[in-house]
Amino acid sequence: MSGSQHFVFPSHCEVRHIPPLCSGKVLRQIIGHVSSKYFLLITDPSVQLGQLALERMVAVAEQTNAGLVYSDYYEVKNEQRTEHPVIDYQLGSIRDGFDFGSLFLFSIAAVQHAIKKYGAIANVRFAALYDLRLKVSIDHRLFHLPEYLYSRTETDARASGERQFDYVDPQQRQVQREMEAVCKQHLKDIGAYLPPKFIKSPRPKGVFPAIASVIIPVRDRARTIADAVTSALAQQADFSFNCIVVDNHSTDDTTNIIKNIASHDDRVKHIVPQRTDLGIGGCWNEAIFSEHCGQYAVQLDSDDVYSDPKTLQKIIDVFRTERYGMVIGSYKVVNSKLQEIPPGIIDHREWTPNNGRNNALRINGLGAPRAFSTEILRCMGGFPNVSYGEDYAAVLMVARQYQIGRLYEPLYCCRRWEGNSDAALSIDRINRNDAYKDKIRTIEILSRCSRNTHTGLKRKSL
Repeated sequence: MSGSQHFVFPSHCEVRHIPPLCSGKVLRQIIGHVSSKYFLLITDPSVQLGQLALERMVAVAEQTNAGLVYSDYYEVKNEQRTEHPVIDYQLGSIRDGFDFGSLFLFSIAAVQHAIKKYGAIANVRFAALYDLRLKVSIDHRLFHLPEYLYSRTETDARASGERQFDYVDPQQRQVQREMEAVCKQHLKDIGAYLPPKFIKSPRPKGVFPAIASVIIPVRDRARTIADAVTSALAQQADFSFNCIVVDNHSTDDTTNIIKNIASHDDRVKHIVPQRTDLGIGGCWNEAIFSEHCGQYAVQLDSDDVYSDPKTLQKIIDVFRTERYGMVIGSYKVVNSKLQEIPPGIIDHREWTPNNGRNNALRINGLGAPRAFSTEILRCMGGFPNVSYGEDYAAVLMVARQYQIGRLYEPLYCCRRWEGNSDAALSIDRINRNDAYKDKIRTIEILSRCSRNTHTGLKRKSL
């Protein structure tokens, strides 16, 4: 158990207190003292068990032969109790922020098997529990019991949009490095690790109408779309570029604003799709497969603006130095008035040329602006037609074969305001988003395992 002594256990239970992010040494000691068939880790001292909760968890563990059982729970905030469901674990649920809730019932047999087969829990300060559950997950089921077996008090009152950057806090760098090392070993254990060997980006097969196209998918952003398009048109470059705005049947004044700008500047290509079933990814496909798309497709969200008039030049200059499959920049988080707000600059410096594409499976984002080789996007079949995770899926597919160039100076202002689509998500929406990204990771891991099998790079042989 981590935290204080608020939780009351039966008199026959042996209780040991551990820090929330425990070390490998501490977790190894705990496991070494376990003489029962199961052991329970509680990561929040405010947990209050429901009726026969432990008995239910043990019974399910017995019936399913699971290595770990976890459950839904009630969240208590401002004295109000609400349901907090969590999601099923799958092969791609390897992000270190996966929400298990606050109760982990481990099978000691599964733990011992995992340690014997895949090695002792890593000698880390913070990532021991992450390492343990990854090891157990390889050969044993991590079973989600969709029952509300306990309640816990939520003290973080921030909305989802305010919490989404926590994992890139510079103060967490040491934690991130440990998590990356653990994830890297896990990918080797399951045969999904990719060594730093890349192929060159293909040279253009045809003639493109421009070197670069700024792609802006938009729907109902009358408040911000003019700023975004103007930011694109203000770019100063030694090459030709245009701005493709894919207007996904806006119902406010967005369409008229785009038409007005396009009437004064023929670099603006205003596309209104014939289809009415498109997400953000589908809008990207409308742009990259259009006759207007340049050799490189560069992202700009309809809420945001580039930091300065040289952003596009800096991105294409990186493509010119090496035949990268894509280039990713860094961004600054600002308010609607473009004033910097916490956490400030998001540069994803955890990315390394040698291990970036492996570590990408552990984290939820990779930075912005993102710029792609249009040739590669077309060969891959474009983006998934969804409005969450479409860019993440594309990056993983590109990274499977191609090196990715990085820029660590802020090129992009990411505006946070009450109108952002992710400003205050419900738990159901968060769960759907997380489950989808985990599914994208599952697809990618299966693809990498298959690729390694065909190239002779198999489990435990790396």
